[in-house]
Amino acid sequence: MKKVISLILVTALSLAIFTGCKPKENTNPQSNASSNTSGVAKTTKLIVGASIVPHAEILNFAKDLLLEKGVELVVKEYTDYVQPNLAVKSGDLDANYFQHKPYLDKFNVEKEANLVSVAPIHYEPFGVYPGKTKALADIKDDATVAVPNDASNEARALLLLEQSGLIKLKANAGIQATVKDIVENQKNLKIKEIESAQLARSLKDVDFAAINGNYALQAGLNAKTDAFALEASDSVSAQTYANIIAVKEGRENDAAIKALVEVLQSKAVKDFITEKYEGTVIPL
Repeated sequence: MKKVISLILVTALSLAIFTGCKPKENTNPQSNASSNTSGVAKTTKLIVGASIVPHAEILNFAKDLLLEKGVELVVKEYTDYVQPNLAVKSGDLDANYFQHKPYLDKFNVEKEANLVSVAPIHYEPFGVYPGKTKALADIKDDATVAVPNDASNEARALLLLEQSGLIKLKANAGIQATVKDIVENQKNLKIKEIESAQLARSLKDVDFAAINGNYALQAGLNAKTDAFALEASDSVSAQTYANIIAVKEGRENDAAIKALVEVLQSKAVKDFITEKYEGTVIPL
């Protein structure tokens, strides 16, 4: 009996010594992940919504560069301008990349949202593209022109039509211009408001259309070679309509968001944009 008791005591003592020597398990999942100069753990995942062209293409190029900073980028593609903002508002997306600030500001008012711009990334010249009429000089009286049906982009289209000498707007209309601000329309152009994503498809039915840069690219149109009017590089539009990274207010200083901006504004991404889009997308 004494031998049995001694054996039990020796076994218990051995287990206690083994347990005492075992290292404590770290309960903080991020402390075991390697970190980097951006302060972002390698396990960090960032979900960003984007228009298919060029935004998603730019983000996909940036994935490996961002991974080096400890951020796994997941890109979700959208074909409209409303859902990616709603998804950031609801928290389904961490950020989005598709819009300019005038559009974001209007969305915030209309949807009672609190999205903010973190940084400008690039600018897409807005163009007027031929439909049934193939040249600016051939536009006849009563021709139909398609423009975006959202206020900020419609104003941009009207400014471009004015720049092209087709209409004249009130002197102070600026980026708030609407069709009511047209004071001269010598050719009696018919302004047809269409959802931005449908403008390129409308070309077969209208004389010409003012189309957002990303949707023109998506339709295979090149602003430099296909448009018969293009925003001037020193225009009000060029200074106003930079495409931005947008997030929910309060997330501007998230380490992963800062890493995303740093990569998108890097020389590597700027070179990619310049070489791939040949002036139809301009890095900032």
